[in-house]
Amino acid sequence: MEFLETPPLPFYFTPGHEQFRASLRDFIAREITPFVNEWDEAETFPRSLYESAARIGIQGLGYPEAYGGTEADLFYQIVLSEEFGRCGCGGVSASLNSHSIALPPILKAGSEAIRQRVIPPVLAGRKIAALAVTEPSGGSDVAHLRTTAVRDGDYYVVNGEKTFITSGMRADFITAAVRTDPANKGAGGISALLIEGDTPGLTRTALKKMGWWSSDTAHLRFENCRVPVANLIGEENQGFKTFMNNFNSERIFMAAQACAYAEVCLQEAVDWARQRMIDGRPLSERQVARHKLMDMTVRIDAARALIYDLAYRIQHQLARPAQLVARVCLAKVQATQAMQFCADQAVQLLGGMGFMRGTRSERIYREVKVMMIGGGSEEVMKDLAARQLGV
Repeated sequence: MEFLETPPLPFYFTPGHEQFRASLRDFIAREITPFVNEWDEAETFPRSLYESAARIGIQGLGYPEAYGGTEADLFYQIVLSEEFGRCGCGGVSASLNSHSIALPPILKAGSEAIRQRVIPPVLAGRKIAALAVTEPSGGSDVAHLRTTAVRDGDYYVVNGEKTFITSGMRADFITAAVRTDPANKGAGGISALLIEGDTPGLTRTALKKMGWWSSDTAHLRFENCRVPVANLIGEENQGFKTFMNNFNSERIFMAAQACAYAEVCLQEAVDWARQRMIDGRPLSERQVARHKLMDMTVRIDAARALIYDLAYRIQHQLARPAQLVARVCLAKVQATQAMQFCADQAVQLLGGMGFMRGTRSERIYREVKVMMIGGGSEEVMKDLAARQLGV
């Protein structure tokens, strides 16, 4: 019995959810967890993993059957996020699931021709999709991005740079945020554009990172890339809202996964404290160690309770959209802070072993900051929440 294992919560999770959780947990334990140290050191993982994940329905979860997916509610996505956290390696999860942020704009706003061309091969694991929004000059400031797409007959000519792009090196399809109205310097000039990976003028540079080593992360440069106008996703100059809605989904899944990473740290700390002997007694019998473990537990429980309640409210539309957006932002803040606290406390309890590569807590400790920054930094989240709540 694991330390923080809880029985299914029927108010949120149906037998179908729990059946999916069991099969997913088995897949991750068999196909991913044993290899994460090796893949992290190699700074990559086998491309074949995409097709393996697709065969058990991971890639297609939440997408229409017409495109090779499986219809699923928000709690299936929560289960997916939680179970991927169990392997304790954010890099694998980030790249393997990069389609989860790249495809929604296409599904919601793309033409049927684009949907049919892009979505089925990605959900089958044959192709890889990435989202390219962040720029060197802007970070989370999407409204003021600088990459331009200027109309030239039946093509857009794209120039600019994107950075910190997950799956940027491997991606066959890139959902990019571009400025199609150079005269409009704000949100009104932003469009979504599908750029294919073999487009002439696109160059990619791999980036070295503090964490997520096994995830390919790239800097993209577009130099006079000619992209067909037919690759426009949605209406021209109306892409800002599409990307903002996309971020809201990403943030709640990041929050759920952050709780799972925190729990991994707690479990490793508990196992170590039970085995580590100090003056003939297990470390777990020391009051200071027990208090650390309980401090970790309460932060995980508080963050997870907020996420489940919020997911239920979103699914059943039990609050105004502005309130939901605000609380999604704050849930991400609370969950990633819990992850940060638990990673720090676990490394402290493990002592010298916590500083060694190969422990899950050491890896998660390095990966905390990308979770606190990615999808919108903590500072941006608080500011956005305040604006949504009229503060």
